[in-house]
Amino acid sequence: MLKRTLIGLVRSHETTGEKARDPLLKTRYYKLSKDQVWEEITAVLKKTPGYKLLHEVPNVGEIIAERRTMTGRTQDVTLTVIAINPVKTAVDIYSASRGSLGDLGSNYRTILDIYKQLDRKLAAHKVAE
Repeated sequence: MLKRTLIGLVRSHETTGEKARDPLLKTRYYKLSKDQVWEEITAVLKKTPGYKLLHEVPNVGEIIAERRTMTGRTQDVTLTVIAINPVKTAVDIYSASRGSLGDLGSNYRTILDIYKQLDRKLAAHKVAE
């Protein structure tokens, strides 16, 4: 975690993906349809304090939310939901802080928090990749 805080001194964004070096930032796969995963993500974001659902674009597969940190900074969080096939869906997250300077690793922690909640809620449907 100290490494992420040091990286966060200069970087104010974080993203997940297939080729992420950090195993915690790898794309998550679920054995559910895109619509079911979409519903679960929106439910998680709506019930989690600090998150505000701003925009949903189902045909593109993007959910845009906003999060306030304890220091008062605003983070823009974009979740991308991709249907791999009718019963398998991938979820990627991009989080960026508004303003200058770094985020001290808060975007990294935001992504891990969202993934942790999704993994807990969809544990029976998670696919190891």
